[in-house]
Amino acid sequence: MAQADKIKIIARISSVFSEKFGIPRQSGLAGNISRIIFEEEFRNPDALRGIEGYSHLWLIWKFSESERETWSPTVRPPRLGGNERMGVFATRSPFRPNPLGLSSVELVGVEKTDMGHTLLVKGADLLDGTPIYDIKPYLAFTDSHDDAVGGFSDAKLSYSLKVDFPKELEALFCPADAAVIHELLAQDPRPAYIDDAERIFGLAFGGRQIKFIVFGDTLTVIAVE
Repeated sequence: MAQADKIKIIARISSVFSEKFGIPRQSGLAGNISRIIFEEEFRNPDALRGIEGYSHLWLIWKFSESERETWSPTVRPPRLGGNERMGVFATRSPFRPNPLGLSSVELVGVEKTDMGHTLLVKGADLLDGTPIYDIKPYLAFTDSHDDAVGGFSDAKLSYSLKVDFPKELEALFCPADAAVIHELLAQDPRPAYIDDAERIFGLAFGGRQIKFIVFGDTLTVIAVE
């Protein structure tokens, strides 16, 4: 690879998601707060000058857990049951020729820490430690299109589960985290091809495992470990 083609990791994200299972399928679907910590080379506060003027940011990042030596022109989107194939460029599958992800997040604030100036963002769909290659401001007048059509994804947007989260288990989390957990569970983190009412699933969140089952359109939390 030529020197000009190389890109550097500028930051990594610190998030509540320690496993891929349960991470929102797209950014902005849950209100989780994450922190963007810059690599030492890029901890220059001048690089963030003016960023507080924006409400949202684009993150360009690496699917660090999905790298492959080869690529396929078609993939099986989980939301289609894992059986129907679509063109890779018609999906947001992590299994791409270049393992790059794109997420829009809300900028909550800029904080000075012992690791330099960091960014607090809301709604990131990134695994803890994910490498970030670039950050760009989100511009509403060009990046948002009221007449946009979402292909096969549009038909899946309204799908959600009812969440039964017993009060004694919900009380193990602060109210903000409990609200995020409700959002994550309502989106049904299971692969679409699994519909087993007796199977127990586990969602990792903030160092705990949230155990749940799904029957019909209701998800019930049965334990927190």
